[in-house]
Amino acid sequence: MLRYIVPLLVFLVVAVFLGVGLDLNPREVPSPLIDKPAPVFNLPKLHALETSFSSKEMLGKVWLLNVWASWCVACRSEHPLLVQLSRANFVPIYGLNYKDEPNEAKSWLQQLGDPYVASLSDYEGKVGIDYGVYGVPETFVIDKQGVIRHKVIGPVTPAALDNCVLPLVEKLQQASAQAVVKRTEVEGCA
Repeated sequence: MLRYIVPLLVFLVVAVFLGVGLDLNPREVPSPLIDKPAPVFNLPKLHALETSFSSKEMLGKVWLLNVWASWCVACRSEHPLLVQLSRANFVPIYGLNYKDEPNEAKSWLQQLGDPYVASLSDYEGKVGIDYGVYGVPETFVIDKQGVIRHKVIGPVTPAALDNCVLPLVEKLQQASAQAVVKRTEVEGCA
């Protein structure tokens, strides 16, 4: 009797794990950096490699950090949406050009449009590692205190923008410099 019960129990445990795994959304990978201070960086600007930009310059402002590369196919699909968002002047978007040749990246932006206030060259990928980037594109919502409040994994979609990113940015912009606004306070950002 025991030789039938043990395999049945093993099967049920495996079935439960598979069922739970199939119900997960691969785009909702939890980031350990949510609600933690964004890693501070100082990187050369893509269009002027002799000048640099420090993330400390953004303290007191709500902003987006979009990780992209000219070799990234998915980056191409989100790019028109980022260009449109930048034209609306709703939130500053900074680009983190990840492990990319600067000339290729500049050409890509010239051809497709440049939505970034500045694009920063992370040629070696060290800042990307600090941010936990494991694939491009990824976009971070960073608040006035320099805290990461949300991370979009993969291309930003109109639904992600309308349901989560823009309402969260608006709430963060309206908050006082000391107020803490978490993404869970925005209905579409669970």
